[in-house]
Amino acid sequence: MQSLLLKNGTIYSEQKKINNGYVQIENNKITGIGETAFSAYSLTKTIELPWNYHVIPGMMDLHIHGANGADTMDGTKEALDTLSQILPKEGVTSYLATTMTENTASIENALTNINQYMEVYQEEGQAELLGVHLEGPFIHKNKAGAQPIQYVQDPSISLFKSWEKRSNHHIKLVTLAPELPQGLELIKYLTSKNIISSVAHSEATYEQTVTAIHHGLSHITHLFNQMPGIHHREPGVVGAAFLHDEVMVEMIADGIHVQPEIVKLAYNQITRDRLILISDAMRAKWLKDGIYELGGQLITVKNGKALLSEDTLAGSVLKMIDAFKNIQHFTGCSIEAAIQMTSENPAKQLNLFHKKGSLSVGKDADIVILDENLDVYMTICNGKIAYKRSPENDREQSIRDNTG
Repeated sequence: MQSLLLKNGTIYSEQKKINNGYVQIENNKITGIGETAFSAYSLTKTIELPWNYHVIPGMMDLHIHGANGADTMDGTKEALDTLSQILPKEGVTSYLATTMTENTASIENALTNINQYMEVYQEEGQAELLGVHLEGPFIHKNKAGAQPIQYVQDPSISLFKSWEKRSNHHIKLVTLAPELPQGLELIKYLTSKNIISSVAHSEATYEQTVTAIHHGLSHITHLFNQMPGIHHREPGVVGAAFLHDEVMVEMIADGIHVQPEIVKLAYNQITRDRLILISDAMRAKWLKDGIYELGGQLITVKNGKALLSEDTLAGSVLKMIDAFKNIQHFTGCSIEAAIQMTSENPAKQLNLFHKKGSLSVGKDADIVILDENLDVYMTICNGKIAYKRSPENDREQSIRDNTG
């Protein structure tokens, strides 16, 4: 039986914060959390942590296109391998592979590849691919942003059904513009299939957004970006996000897509209970500045900004651990609040909180260990160590890995 014991540090369990506690892992599940560490098995591997390290649940990224040179739309096993292997380095233990507005053949190839990967190639010890976030092509041309405008189309239930079949029902979240023809009908269909419908890349008014919510819309993609902002005579999509507790709300907390002061305003209004931090990252994440491809377009990445043109952002290069730290810096919120927005809320939105999203006995052993500066020291995916910071980069030398 494979078992692992994490000792000391501060444990952020689902019930409470435990100082100098322990987490027991057997196979791929959490089997014990408490204040006095012990091992029931003589061959348990023990990892002793400094008192000022933090043990938190694995982060979940519901909106990521790519990283480390790979993109979901590449449509290859290698691309998804790259994503699944690099994400634990930033504390992510599970994710939705996010498509974008491209030609139908490219979208279908990406969906087929994701299904095959989930059914055949997915391995433990790396970030778990949970399904698809279909971003586009059912969006408004005037709010396409970096989505290639030539492939934008009106919502189609029949087309979506064919994609649903092709993905083997792995599409979990769909971003669309509800004001378009057949938009509300598609939302109703998605709701009937327990698929999350979300608004962005949209010109919807407040009234149109509320109507969509009444039809089952339950999510808002990258708040503020590619949607109408708040106007004192037209609250828009953002106003609906602020006022309707039925919806969960994504936000890119990089200080670029949304100014820190506006992040704080949104946090104060929407609260930790409904915000979900996402990266919306593209393939340049974890790579140096340069020119990269996104949806067949050239994107320039410089100083943390990914730009299609001078005034059009093209996704991000945000790492989730930086979003985790940024939200605390921008708002003054607690580590517990940041955990809720990066782990608990996305798990609940995907109806996976019985398995993921918190440190609790019986749940998947998706765990991140942060050092005293909230940098990732180690990530455990389904009970296996997926990432451990190399000793030459480790400022803290007192961690000891013992067997016995």
